[in-house]
Amino acid sequence: MTAKTERDAEKAGQDYDATPYLPRRGGLPAHRRAAADCQGCPLFLEASGTVFGSGSASARIVLVGEQPGDQEDRAGEPFVGPAGHLLRKAMGEAGLDERQAYFTNAVKHFKFTLAERGKRRIHKPPSLRELTACRPWLTAELHLVDPDVVVALGATAGKALLGRSFRVTKDRGTLIPLPAGDRPRSPGSADGGKGLVVATLHPAAILRSTERETAYAGLVSDLGVAAEALR
Repeated sequence: MTAKTERDAEKAGQDYDATPYLPRRGGLPAHRRAAADCQGCPLFLEASGTVFGSGSASARIVLVGEQPGDQEDRAGEPFVGPAGHLLRKAMGEAGLDERQAYFTNAVKHFKFTLAERGKRRIHKPPSLRELTACRPWLTAELHLVDPDVVVALGATAGKALLGRSFRVTKDRGTLIPLPAGDRPRSPGSADGGKGLVVATLHPAAILRSTERETAYAGLVSDLGVAAEALR
């Protein structure tokens, strides 16, 4: 999304909120169809389309990233690029079956800026306003999948799940209760349901790291915490 688009949206006083686009009923397929038409923030204007979550609807583990990247935007699926391949490799080493997982992002549209030369699209972090606008989709996904463990991949995902005080360097690799608002109310449950969060680095950050082997080992270790919690 260009700076001009952001300024134009601000001048127009556009509300940033995906809530009006959520379906009143239905499972993940209904939400995926509805999300395709989401205009809850201006990011839809320049992205190729909405990249909704994918994977097992009954997954015990949900992995949440920041936003789709260039390849994800073009494919319409989360975690299909280099970071996604690295994540799946690390999951296998940690004892997690990707076929029994659900993958999604805190923000469903690719936010980018164009390189000065050429047409290469460069990732740009979403703003807090955009993150908040897209939060109803993530909440709906967590309610529908009802996982035992949620993995927050990176700082943005961690803040989306746990609040602005979250710090990935401080909170990674530990089991943190999922906020009650994200847990479906199970029959007979006094606490509003179940769910734990494990935070770790985003695999894209590992690909950029100058100490990639050490960073990757930390990712595998953090995912191992999630795997152990599922046993």
